[in-house]
Amino acid sequence: MTAATAEVLVVCSLEPWDEVWRRNQHLVSRILAADEELRVLFVEPPADPLYDAVHRRAPRPGRGLRSGRDADTALAHDAAARLTLYQPTKWLPRRWDSGGDRRRARGVLRVARRLGPLYAVWINDLALVDILDLTTAPTLYDVTDDWLAARRTQTESARLARSEARLLAETATVTVCSPALAHDKGSVRPDVVVVTNGVDSAAYTGPVERPRDLGEGPVALYVGTLHADRLDVDLCARTARALRRSGGRLVLVGPDALEGRERHLLEEAGVHLLGAKPFSEIPAYTRSADVLVVPHVVDQFTDSLDPIKLYEYRAARRPVVSTRVAGFRDSRDVLVEAVSSEQFPAHVVAVTARPVPDQRQIRVPDDLPTWDRQAAVMHEVIRATVAPRDARP
Repeated sequence: MTAATAEVLVVCSLEPWDEVWRRNQHLVSRILAADEELRVLFVEPPADPLYDAVHRRAPRPGRGLRSGRDADTALAHDAAARLTLYQPTKWLPRRWDSGGDRRRARGVLRVARRLGPLYAVWINDLALVDILDLTTAPTLYDVTDDWLAARRTQTESARLARSEARLLAETATVTVCSPALAHDKGSVRPDVVVVTNGVDSAAYTGPVERPRDLGEGPVALYVGTLHADRLDVDLCARTARALRRSGGRLVLVGPDALEGRERHLLEEAGVHLLGAKPFSEIPAYTRSADVLVVPHVVDQFTDSLDPIKLYEYRAARRPVVSTRVAGFRDSRDVLVEAVSSEQFPAHVVAVTARPVPDQRQIRVPDDLPTWDRQAAVMHEVIRATVAPRDARP
C-alpha cells in the first residue's frame, strides 16, 4: 500500500514535531515504521500570533501542511513519506472567538480526509474535543498530564474540565502514562490502559564526547521543558547560587517556556540556559554531567506525570538528585536520591564533589521500559480501538 492510499491516523498533539522528541514522536515514529499500511497526520498546537506579539516575540501564522520528509531526517524515508505535519493558526483568544476551536477541529478533519480514509483519531489536546461531534472514526484519548490540577484561571480550568469529561465519557479508548493518572481517571473510566513513557536504551551505550557548551568544571544538569508548571524557578536560583560558591554550575537544557521575570531570576542567579537540543544529543549531555537534577515543584500536577527524564537519567548512570516528585521518590535505583526542597541545594553541591562514575563500561538497567516496547503496546491499543469498527458486517 502506498502513502497515497494508506488509512490516516490523526494525532492531535500538545507539542510540535521538532528535534526535541517527546512521547508522541517516539511512539508515532515507531508505529509508522511497524505499520506500512498507515499514514499519520500529526496536528501541532496552533500558532498564536497575537499572543506572540503581546509577549514581544515575532508573530507568525501557523505553518500549515508539511511533509515528514522535509521536517525530520531521523525517520526512515518510507516512514517520513507517510507522515504529514499540520499546524493551524489561532488568530484570536477564546474570549473573543468562542468558535475558534471548533473551526480548527473541522480544519483538521478536512485536511485528514484529503490525505485518505480516516483510520482513528488520537487526542492529547483538549482544545480539539469538538472532533467528537464531527466524525464517527474511532477515537482514543491519551492522557499525559493532569491539566485539571495545573494552575490556570477559573475560566480556563472550567473549560478543561468540560472537555476532559467528554473525552473520558465518549472516546472508545483512554490511555494514561502514569499509575497516578490511572488511579485518578480510572475513577471515571475504569478501563483505562497504562502506556508509560520509555527510553532508547541503545543511545546510552558506547563512547560520548562532552558537549562544548557544558564548559569545564562540575555541572549539575537539568533536561526538560522549562515551564513554571513543573520547574521550581526559585529552587533553581538557590541551587545555582550554592553551586557557584563551590565552583560548580547549574545548567538547564530544553525548550524555554518561562516568562521574562522567571528567566531573569535564573540568569541573575548564574543559571546557564542552553536552550533546546536535538534528542539525539541528549545522551551526551546527561552522561557528561556530574549530577542530574530534578528541581520540580511538588504538587498534584507533577504527581500526575511519568517523566521521560526518569528513564533517560537512569539510563545515563549518573547520580540523580530530585525533589520528592512522582517516579523519582519511588525509585529503588541506588543512583537516584529524592530530597526535600529545603535540602536540595546543599545535597546537589555535595554530590557534585563526589568522584564521577566511570562511563566507559555503562550498562543500562534492564527494568527500563523502551520506546520500542511502549510503541508496540500503543500500536496494539490503537488496533483494538479500531477493531470493533472493522468487525461490523
